[in-house]
Amino acid sequence: MTLGNAELYRLKSDARRGLLENDLILQRFFERYGAHLSVEDGRVLSQLLALDDNDLMDLLIGRRDSVAGQEKEMQSDSFKTVLQKLREK
Repeated sequence: MTLGNAELYRLKSDARRGLLENDLILQRFFERYGAHLSVEDGRVLSQLLALDDNDLMDLLIGRRDSVAGQEKEMQSDSFKTVLQKLREK
């Protein structure tokens, strides 16, 4: 099941970050995949968007594959799939 308009709008609003680099990566992601995001994708994105800007940047550019305190959640297939899509050039 795909995300509804209200959920997608909330995620896009939460995606506005303090680092321009994060904004650009997230904007590109929503342009490519926004219309097809599942509810599970939305859950994963919410977890990612709750991170501070520097931790999020480290994940998005591949400097790290997990963040302290969330290692278990970040090993799920759905997390890995969303992160892979976010890292696409």
